[in-house]
Amino acid sequence: MSKKTGKKKPVPLLKGVLDITRSGMGYLVAEGREEDVLIRPQDFNRAMDGDTVRVKLKEHKHKRAEGEVSEIISRKQTEFIGSMDVSDSFAFFKPDSQKPLPDFYINKKNLNGAVTNDRVVVRLLKWDNGARKPEGEVINVLEAKSPGDMAMKELIIQNGFPLKFSDEALKEVTLLEEKVTPDALKKRRDCRDTLTFTIDPADAKDFDDALSFKVLDNGDYEIGVHIADVSHFVHPDTALDQEGYARATSVYLPDRVNPMLPEKISNELCSLRPHEEKFCFSAIFNFSNKGKVKDYWLGKTIIHSDHRFTYDEVQQIIDDGKGLYAPEILIINNFAKGFRKDRFKNGAINFSSTEVKFKLDEDGKPLGIVVKESKESHQLIEEFMLLANRTVATHVSKIKVNKKPIPFPYRIHDNPDEEKLKPFVAFAKKFGYQFDMNDPDAIARSFNQLMTDVHGKPEQHVLEQLGIRTMAKAIYTSENIGHYGLGFENYCHFTSPIRRYPDIMVHRILQQVLENEVVVDKKMEEKCKHCSERERAAMEAERAGNKYKQVEFMLNKVGEDMEGVISGVSSFGFWVETVQEKCEGLVNVKDLSEYDDFRHDADDYALVGTRTGKKFRMGDKVQVKLVSANLEKRQLDFDWIPDMPRRREKPVKITSKKIKRNRWS
Repeated sequence: MSKKTGKKKPVPLLKGVLDITRSGMGYLVAEGREEDVLIRPQDFNRAMDGDTVRVKLKEHKHKRAEGEVSEIISRKQTEFIGSMDVSDSFAFFKPDSQKPLPDFYINKKNLNGAVTNDRVVVRLLKWDNGARKPEGEVINVLEAKSPGDMAMKELIIQNGFPLKFSDEALKEVTLLEEKVTPDALKKRRDCRDTLTFTIDPADAKDFDDALSFKVLDNGDYEIGVHIADVSHFVHPDTALDQEGYARATSVYLPDRVNPMLPEKISNELCSLRPHEEKFCFSAIFNFSNKGKVKDYWLGKTIIHSDHRFTYDEVQQIIDDGKGLYAPEILIINNFAKGFRKDRFKNGAINFSSTEVKFKLDEDGKPLGIVVKESKESHQLIEEFMLLANRTVATHVSKIKVNKKPIPFPYRIHDNPDEEKLKPFVAFAKKFGYQFDMNDPDAIARSFNQLMTDVHGKPEQHVLEQLGIRTMAKAIYTSENIGHYGLGFENYCHFTSPIRRYPDIMVHRILQQVLENEVVVDKKMEEKCKHCSERERAAMEAERAGNKYKQVEFMLNKVGEDMEGVISGVSSFGFWVETVQEKCEGLVNVKDLSEYDDFRHDADDYALVGTRTGKKFRMGDKVQVKLVSANLEKRQLDFDWIPDMPRRREKPVKITSKKIKRNRWS
């Protein structure tokens, strides 16, 4: 209460994301506040899990802060998967969710042909103040070729990505033309006569980047990085643009892509297919014969790709030193190797992680799992994309409006948190690896030395994974602090506008800069946060999709013994990644209780037996038996197979209810 006026001070509103637990209790993760705020179900005020909300704090006598939702700023999810209950007088939709959600009322005119027990996608129409239930409309009656097909569709919806584009957006796509008109040529640099090619995975359909090569009269080299000009077709404030922004990213699942933009754009109009004229936004570099950048040009172009390479084809040319356009590819590769060497010398961190890919049959069922390799052909493309991204960000960072940097979607990566790093450093020391923690540069050098020293050793995988986990996550923001992991002062995403919305934003701002007509976007930070959130949601969907396929692949291996490596440890058990299949499952600590009473040692990333001292530590090799594979939960369960029997300390008590077998015998 104010002493001067005698009036109560207004209670400040907190903005944040509502996290609803399975039990139904809610918590606000608020910006700028360390402790979360308890929100009871009666105070949700129509907010649902994941919604961005404003919360009013309540006056309370308890230590824990409590509040009530006063405003829903944005919904995390507006489309839901579930089942229908239709009768003569009413229709209700019951959403599938591990978090509490109300049933939806569906007006009969909005059923779209759905009947009782149909699996459907429902869009939230409204939830009026005072209404007990939200109202929705059926936008799709789901049909699936298989349980796996249905599971992938559910993952996409559950993470807030629509399965279909709106009629308005699709109508706009039909009106787009790819004609190369004289007016379009006047505004573009003509690169159609320059040798140009793409390098992509064998199964790729959208080719959003290409390289060009030319020897100049003075002996220098001109190498262009050409990126599909999506902004030529997708204009601000159109239905197409709004849908692209809402998704913000394509979602890559093991058996499909849920695209950010309709396929006519991603696979046709903007795909840099061979022997077709295509509009691009390009970064063209002038190199000395020693691979040093002497100059660069940024702008819109038109190209004509001469050939489509796969990574394997280019790798064969690099290995053999011969093949189609071999001299050009070998020069470009030598330059890329120089960039890579300089990056690590200047502070970039050489992290690598194991990625797997599924071999699928025609119905999407996994037949096998292969480990992806990062070869020189992949690194060639990676280095030139990094060069283009860095160059664009550096160019824009120098531009100011009213003496202030212009709002721009930088891709940043923060310095490591020393407190989070200390347990990892102590763990690495147990394997004989030392860390210099004096400053961020010293930490980067230590990481690189560790990655070199650990290569090929049993602890390589665990130290790589733990090292990655200690790092901050890269995000989009208008507050440029540089990219620690890459060692770049300025960095952005410019090279994949078909599948990432921030790249479209970068293209638009760069064009404004080149035309000296910069429009300051006051909502840039809000857009960056949205794109970062959608990126995280896509990664969650992709991880869940991979896990589903792993479990599906392992279904017929239940009962088999396998060799594995401990990939994670917690108080309730340890995870094991199988050596051959690269699939991860849990050994529950309850199933270890007959051997010893195990406690979690967080500093040592281990479970430790209180009587025997037996350790299960990250990186240890173990033998396990696959005892269950649950597709619905996307979960594998293992039993540990002891390496040697021990003397039983107590006789096993056998009851009529449950007979426990002695696993040591």
